[in-house]
Amino acid sequence: MKSLIRSSIAVLVACALLFYASYTLNATSNAGGAGVITVYNWGEYIDPDLITQFEEETGIHVIYETFDSNEAMLTKIQQGGSAYDVAVPSEYMVEKMAEEGLLLPLDPSKIPNLAHIDPYFLNLPFDPGNRYSIPYFWGTLGIVYNPNLVPEGLTFDSWQDLWDPALKQKVFLYDGAREVVGMGLNSIGESLNVKDEALLRRATDHLKTLVPNIKGVIGDEITPLMVNNEAAVALTFSGQAADMMAENEDLEYSVPREGSNLWFDNFVIPKTSKNIEGAHAFINFMLDAEVGAQNADYVGYSTPNAAAMELMDEEVVTDERFYPTGEQRKNLEVYQNLGPEWMGKYSEYFMEFKMAL
Repeated sequence: MKSLIRSSIAVLVACALLFYASYTLNATSNAGGAGVITVYNWGEYIDPDLITQFEEETGIHVIYETFDSNEAMLTKIQQGGSAYDVAVPSEYMVEKMAEEGLLLPLDPSKIPNLAHIDPYFLNLPFDPGNRYSIPYFWGTLGIVYNPNLVPEGLTFDSWQDLWDPALKQKVFLYDGAREVVGMGLNSIGESLNVKDEALLRRATDHLKTLVPNIKGVIGDEITPLMVNNEAAVALTFSGQAADMMAENEDLEYSVPREGSNLWFDNFVIPKTSKNIEGAHAFINFMLDAEVGAQNADYVGYSTPNAAAMELMDEEVVTDERFYPTGEQRKNLEVYQNLGPEWMGKYSEYFMEFKMAL
């Protein structure tokens, strides 16, 4: 009899554990609702203290997940298995996601702090009227370098400086097709959004002549390698350059005069959202002046929040390397959504270049 009782208890415990596990898994995979939002962002792209502050102020719990590329983020949202309430795609991806019906229109009445965004960064071609997106951070693609490790006089105000023979095996490139092929196009005086096979061929052939100077084509590892003087020069983003410069005071950053990329990462609400009210509340919170200033200080990228800039160190917001003037921005371009055919071609030419290394 005792054996039967013990067996019955064991069955009940097992059932209870299975129920709990099933409930937990279901709650995780279907996160959402009035008290929860799921935010999908780039890695190390928010001050964690602000998530805690938002939770304390609103009572909304934040599930925070990260991605390492626009394409990875897009695939996850296309699959629809996760209920993301807020995501942070770049400009060309906002355009693509809107075209595919993956975004919900924003309600400006629920985002009063939108008034803090500098009008220069609103109503851009990738999202006219900001129907689906609000800028989060912005910056440039340029060159970070150590003047002590390059020939005297090289300031990288021109892309052609990368081709200096004295830089043999001293240059890192960021591992991205749009970035590297776009650099190649800019270096021959062309737009980084061309849809012309002949120009892509010219740019790629020119990039191949840079091969002797290339030490590696890598991702986020560029930061510690440049900080530790493992290379003299790197193609990187302005925010990464700021991080490097904070740790290695010898480093400088330059955006070549021929032109480069002006990029934007943006808040959007995916159609997978299960807490649209919470998503709007989170976006509005992040656009608060004090929150925006704290976040920009932590992340190191340029903020489009004019009210936040007034609270930040003047030395930071007047640094034209990271907050270029309107005149300087004239030669900068936003990546356009080129469509699958041309994106495929850019990737093919990029792979051809990498194969030559």
